[in-house]
Amino acid sequence: MKVLCSSEESLYRPEAVRWRQRMKLLKPLGDALVILPCSMRKPYSRSKSHQIFMQASRRIQEVILTSPFGICPREMENTFPIQSYDVTTTGDWSFEEINVVGKLLKEYVQEKKVIAHVAGGYQEVCEEYLEDVIYTCEDGRPLSPSSMGNLKNEVKHFKRIKPREKLIEGFKSIALYQFGEGGDALIPDDVHARGRFNKRIFYNNEQLATLLMDNGLFSLNLAGGQLLAEKGIKCVEVDFELKTNTLFAPGVINADKNIIPRDEVVIVRNGELVGVGKSILSGEEMVRASKGVAVRIRHRIK
Repeated sequence: MKVLCSSEESLYRPEAVRWRQRMKLLKPLGDALVILPCSMRKPYSRSKSHQIFMQASRRIQEVILTSPFGICPREMENTFPIQSYDVTTTGDWSFEEINVVGKLLKEYVQEKKVIAHVAGGYQEVCEEYLEDVIYTCEDGRPLSPSSMGNLKNEVKHFKRIKPREKLIEGFKSIALYQFGEGGDALIPDDVHARGRFNKRIFYNNEQLATLLMDNGLFSLNLAGGQLLAEKGIKCVEVDFELKTNTLFAPGVINADKNIIPRDEVVIVRNGELVGVGKSILSGEEMVRASKGVAVRIRHRIK
């Protein structure tokens, strides 16, 4: 599903606002990061420009600047909605775009060393909100041989992030975005992934979740639901035994107010996990509604 972002007002689309809020929970890996411009093609790594950038920059943390979503760490590029928004990339940024994106970028960068391989409005964001930045782009042409040579020379000065660390921290970043603060409890440090496309996440020989290729989000299994239930995250409380795969609103006695439609949720009874599924209503609607489906249950304890 395409998310159309055709004007400055797109900065305040619910999807964009939620994305920027959740990005504040993420922390960059390593001791340095490189800032890159976005591309028309999504995910970014499928574009010719980013395939060239990645040859030089992927050994350290990469973060892509984009409006209206602000920033996209490389590990998040396959996640909805950043993997399917549609916007014209002219390189010209309005004052409001520079302000919104710049504040978010500054908070994300913190004390890391920054290489900015950007030009135009992207560079204006960096110049306005960051200090002590290494600029590698010459003559406003990020893909020129001299610009790419500068990028390669600067990146090699910093320690390479290990692939295993990048993989696990990437999973944790997706979980933080999807489930909010504390959501990275879904991904213990010793997890491992199986599968080339949809990645099944395992811990102690139990499947916690599946990272879906089509939207870059986790689909919960019972073991993963248990980890979130222990933290009280995305919980829907009932007071009866589940006997079908449909939970109707009248059966809900309490629900996390942060739940929105299509969220992965955890169903609990007397403090114990009884199922996981996908929400149809928001958490507040589940509690208020006197009829209708609240959750489509995927797995339940029988």
